[in-house]
Amino acid sequence: MALDLDADRIHRLLHDGVRDKAYPGAVWAVGDSQKTLAVGTAGVLDPTRPDEPMRHDTVFDVASLTKILAVWSTIGALTEEGKLQIDARLGDFWPATVGHPLAGVTARHLLTHTAGLPLRANLRNLYGTDPQDIRDGVLHETLHRPPGEAVEYTDRAALILGYLAEHLSGQSLDTLATSGVWRPLGMTRTSYGPLPAEAAIRCAPTELDDDTGSHLKGTAHDFSARLLDGICGIAGVFSVLDDLAAFCRYLLAPTRSIDRPGFGVDWIKESLQVRTGELLPARGLFWHPAPGTDAAKDDVWVHYGFTGTGMWVSPGQGRWAVLLTNKLFCTRDREPLTGIRNRFRSLVFPVASNS
Repeated sequence: MALDLDADRIHRLLHDGVRDKAYPGAVWAVGDSQKTLAVGTAGVLDPTRPDEPMRHDTVFDVASLTKILAVWSTIGALTEEGKLQIDARLGDFWPATVGHPLAGVTARHLLTHTAGLPLRANLRNLYGTDPQDIRDGVLHETLHRPPGEAVEYTDRAALILGYLAEHLSGQSLDTLATSGVWRPLGMTRTSYGPLPAEAAIRCAPTELDDDTGSHLKGTAHDFSARLLDGICGIAGVFSVLDDLAAFCRYLLAPTRSIDRPGFGVDWIKESLQVRTGELLPARGLFWHPAPGTDAAKDDVWVHYGFTGTGMWVSPGQGRWAVLLTNKLFCTRDREPLTGIRNRFRSLVFPVASNS
């Protein structure tokens, strides 16, 4: 399908978002399996410093994109290496879950948000501040409902899968993702935080930290990530536009990379299909159909981050898109950015559902 891209309309859309205070600034790119087709910026890094514009190399707290960059990718690598069977019950191979409700859950349940996990996620209130106590509490918690009964998004799924990846690999999640995924793809500016001072300078500020009275820069906004020393499956990764573009290009052409990460064609194909049957909302493996699209007809998949980030990929259309904002500087309200994201998607990916 030949696709036209109206970059001027994208520019206007994102500049209007700055004007309307949906976010201080934005960085975006659209590309295919070989290159970036269009790229742009809008607004400023920090409204208190209006002379410093957003740049293509601005560092972002990508929030829940961590679930894709660090968890989905490493679980995929472990699966393709034969170290994990995603339909096996966790209790059959993971001693930490034996004798607890999680023993009957599978990795597929976790990846499709059908595990029946508790929806509450305030780790400190539930388990305290010791990382081992948090891990034990999460792995031993009573389920909210039987596995496979309903699709219910919860951060716990990514947290548990991160622990699982560490158990199967014998490495910390940050080491596993860095050596197995990011470095092979040339994502040299992607890492878990907290960032060193020289990197934090170019980081888009997010939420106001009540303890310091200043906006967070280089430290994850997500409290669970901060509680776990910045590294967990939920959030905590920082990245830049070029690195995310490299990741997306690989998703569209996983056979072209010479120094490839551990996951490849099979995992990508398995993930970018509806894997929840008749249950709604429809889900792939950690990815979900983009709002306003039909998974079967349009083949546009997305994952968002709470700080204001988003990543779309469509193998069928041969196109990817990344939109990075620091909307959390302005508000926790999702609605202003939701509308902008949906219009951005419609400009990048013509779909049968809207025609």
